[in-house]
Amino acid sequence: MDHHKERIKSGCQKILEGINSMSLVNLDDQQVHSLVMMREIARGVVDDRDRKVTKNDVITSLRHSIEKMVYASRDIIQILSRMSFEGLDDQRIHLVMRMKEIAHGIIDKQPRVAITRPHLLADQVGFVDEGMRDSPVVGSTKISNGDTLIDGAHSMTNEDEMLDVEHVLRFENGLDEVQESLLPSCFQQFILWPPDDCVTLEWVQDMMFVLEQVLHKMLPSEFCHVVPSIVVDKLTDAASSILHKEPNCVEITCQGEHSRVVVVGDIHGQFHDLMLLLKHAGVPSENQIYVFNGNYVNHGAFGIEVFLVLLAWKVLMPHRVYLLRGNHESRYCTAKYGFKEEVWTKYGAQGEDVYNKFLECFKELPLASVISNCVYTTHGGLFRSIHAASSQNPNRKKTKRVDLGSLAELSEVTRACVDCPHEGPNILLSDVLWSKPSRRDGLRDNTGRKLGLWWGPDCTEAFLKQHNLKLIIRSHEGPDARDGRDDFGDMSSGYSIDHDGESGKLCTLFSAPDYPQFGQRRYNNKGAYAVLTSPDFAIPSFHSFKSAERPMVDPYVDLDANIMDSSKLDSCRSHAQASTSGDSAPQRFTPDETGPEFDFGALGIHSGPCWSVELPDGSGGTQIVQVPRAPAVEGLPLPPSIQEPHKAAYEYLFELVASLKHMIITRETENRALVSALRSRARKRKGRGNS
Repeated sequence: MDHHKERIKSGCQKILEGINSMSLVNLDDQQVHSLVMMREIARGVVDDRDRKVTKNDVITSLRHSIEKMVYASRDIIQILSRMSFEGLDDQRIHLVMRMKEIAHGIIDKQPRVAITRPHLLADQVGFVDEGMRDSPVVGSTKISNGDTLIDGAHSMTNEDEMLDVEHVLRFENGLDEVQESLLPSCFQQFILWPPDDCVTLEWVQDMMFVLEQVLHKMLPSEFCHVVPSIVVDKLTDAASSILHKEPNCVEITCQGEHSRVVVVGDIHGQFHDLMLLLKHAGVPSENQIYVFNGNYVNHGAFGIEVFLVLLAWKVLMPHRVYLLRGNHESRYCTAKYGFKEEVWTKYGAQGEDVYNKFLECFKELPLASVISNCVYTTHGGLFRSIHAASSQNPNRKKTKRVDLGSLAELSEVTRACVDCPHEGPNILLSDVLWSKPSRRDGLRDNTGRKLGLWWGPDCTEAFLKQHNLKLIIRSHEGPDARDGRDDFGDMSSGYSIDHDGESGKLCTLFSAPDYPQFGQRRYNNKGAYAVLTSPDFAIPSFHSFKSAERPMVDPYVDLDANIMDSSKLDSCRSHAQASTSGDSAPQRFTPDETGPEFDFGALGIHSGPCWSVELPDGSGGTQIVQVPRAPAVEGLPLPPSIQEPHKAAYEYLFELVASLKHMIITRETENRALVSALRSRARKRKGRGNS
């Protein structure tokens, strides 16, 4: 038996050596895949591994082949650079120079074929393969030919696998075909981190181009091969170090008569629309500053791509690109609306580490900006006075009065919370991310959602006048949030003017066209961005645009179910309690974002009904679930004679009551069916026992 096993191993060793000695230049992708698969199977037998060889093993092996070739080419160049030509005849000098030329060609061969993108310099980039995250990032190079890219690195550790000079020179007659023969088509382009940690314009442009190309032809589970987790680690770390130094409200100074500022609203994972926006408005530059108002992820399929590209621009141009935080940049929202599942789908076993990296970066995002001393931008809107909020007795029932806060108070907020607190000294974090404007004067709690405030035109006027501002641009509300609200614009063009007072205006900006990507209802809306130009930056011009073509992707979560998994909610709560420290109050969350919205304060009701209910969990405890929408609601539509705000209140209550009734009937039906099945099973067992 042992002799038979040794014969098999000997045969596999010969197969391994034979394939290693072959040139892959004239082989197509399928032939290369077959050979590499055979080689990895043979290697497994020789090394006494009994696990199945997977597609990832083939991809990793192909990557290593590129790495080894580039590494060997570097060694050749270093050796030849130290050589003396003394004593060599012309023919031998020519051979040495030819060897050096070939090695340089492998490392940084320039494209010969015209391509449709701007010419990108062959910058050095770095790469660490899966399973090698702890290895040092070392230099690598890029071979470019036409529309394909191959990146290699010098992170191999097995010296016996390194290519020798003779192996490298085998590619002399086929350099143009090397990259096509080494990688399958969907992995001919991938992104690597610069070895010197220096992000360049070419690197950022290359990143955008590669992502645009590959997203149309690969599965989400293959994304980790295009953007390795090491790139996410490096990029988020680099961006976080910059963001951490910025204040809660960044001051943006615009100089020069040709300078302008582009303000962007919610993007929600719609990467292709972000690329279209950058093409319309132009990329960031010395004279063009970008301010993004948050909500980069959730509801769309490409939140990772959106956020990584924006982080890359931030690292490249920290004083020309400003990234503010939105309410969806939190653990709670990303766990509920798709981003967490997106990360896990795209990074698999590495998903938890990558997801936590993003959460840590979210916490560093500033909360607001002031542009040229006249324009205030933020995601949600205005906020309460922190001193008034913290001075309230926690044992006493909250008063109805809420005082308007100032930018000085906003600067005092500790923003490094992964989720928004419901109460306590950092409640301004919730206000600035969740608040919404109202037609009714005053500042009051949003009793329906439990997070954020409603503020009226008088508060907008007071805030502008207090800080000598002329314009507020906020986001947070798209066509879904404005659906059925006749008091404000429907956001079909991507923006609306909500308040227009003596001191200035309040605008809402939404930059995700044809929203949402996931969900049964699509609003066919346009997205928009605002442009502020010199000398008066307070007069915005709004530019609407339609959606770009984007690939079809299955949703990561069922956003129409409206029932939150209790385990996710419990997880959110436990993480929130763990992150609470010092004198901060425990953080509480209301899974209520997708429910209908009504300002019960307009009727003098300060504890309105909510779409989340507490139910027994079957083990002596309770769980909070959201009430699913009923398929039909009796009593709607209401007679036209009913006036606001009573009409909106009736509609809200009718929908909630119908949904509660539907949920109870559904549960009772399911319980009856379960009881009936158990009784039937018991009767059958009893019958078998009697027989």
